[in-house]
Amino acid sequence: MLSPEALKKIDRAVAKYPADQKQSAVMHALAVAQVEKGWLSPEVMQFVADYLEMPAVAVQEVATFYTMFNTSPVGKFKLTVCTNLPCQLTRGEEMAKYLKEKLGVDYNDITPDGLFTVKEGECMGACGDAPVMLVNNHRMCGFMNEEKVDALIDELKAKGAAGEKA
Repeated sequence: MLSPEALKKIDRAVAKYPADQKQSAVMHALAVAQVEKGWLSPEVMQFVADYLEMPAVAVQEVATFYTMFNTSPVGKFKLTVCTNLPCQLTRGEEMAKYLKEKLGVDYNDITPDGLFTVKEGECMGACGDAPVMLVNNHRMCGFMNEEKVDALIDELKAKGAAGEKA
């Protein structure tokens, strides 16, 4: 279900723990699986559970607790907008509204071209850069305004057309 390269990454994480505690690598394994598959389907979560020799429900509990994990399909580029107070006070809600209008979607929807999903996120620990947004959980964009949102969307559309990742 996962590529040999993904399994090697998971094995490196597993090796950090005692042999009888390999389930401790569950978050890393889910992150690796999500990068490769785009989201964590029930089949992928079951595979991770079997691979780590742990109950599938325990894997599902982790995947559904943390907002960084996608348990339903998302666009190629998941844009998570911080909606906590510091971002709200610096036009965060306006940026989220602008982004959703620009893409023609609401939170949790996928654009018709399959490129974008907009998510609402909790504090991202970058209050000094508010309002902030994460791209695919890996790239932080700060001090967002209409021009920066436009530039980001144009950049990501070009990458999507070229088959690149964010």
